[in-house]
Amino acid sequence: MTDPADAALHPLADDLTFALELADLADSISHPRFRATDLVVSMKPDMTHVTDADKAVEEGLRESIAANRPGDSIFGEEFGTVGDSRRQWIIDPIDGTANFVRGVPVWTTLIALAVDGVPVLGVVSAPALARRWWGATGLGAGTRDIDGSQRRIRVSGVAALADASVSLSGLDRFEQAGKLENYLELARAVWRTRDYSDAWPYMMVAEGVVDVAGEFDLQPYDMAALFPIVAEA
Repeated sequence: MTDPADAALHPLADDLTFALELADLADSISHPRFRATDLVVSMKPDMTHVTDADKAVEEGLRESIAANRPGDSIFGEEFGTVGDSRRQWIIDPIDGTANFVRGVPVWTTLIALAVDGVPVLGVVSAPALARRWWGATGLGAGTRDIDGSQRRIRVSGVAALADASVSLSGLDRFEQAGKLENYLELARAVWRTRDYSDAWPYMMVAEGVVDVAGEFDLQPYDMAALFPIVAEA
């Protein structure tokens, strides 16, 4: 990670600070709605869940970005794109909405900043797990643990596929894509496979506790925040 004295001078330092503030805002909206008895759930045209919490988080983040970074564009899962700046904030207000709806605590808010289409900064916040991860190009990657302490994170040093712990999307997804045999071939070649959920396996890759993660049918808002964190780790 960049030396603290130099980090303050980095061109992304203020943006990272702002992104972490956005994550605080998102948590303050989403976490109180988790397992709420009056949670409003509906289905989108693509047959995925959306809740009042998804919409409220994205609305709150959009308002803050518009107020604090008025020249930047915004692309969010629920409300699309506003503006055409080279700098674009990419938002997934609740990644893992199906988990959120069922009361499973593995869900996150994903916040990214892309410049000319390239993600350069990402924050992943998981308030129900009391965890957060962040990274920015040239600033390294870090995490906040359950006890509130912060630390630098790095990917694992595992080099052999036979020793790798791999997280892949479910067997049914591979079967639907006509890749079932590929899944089985890979599963036989590695130490173990697991199907962790949504953004979490990628953050475990960044921490070095999982070696490989992959899945099908991802959108830019699903991945933009993850790239800078894993790349910097």
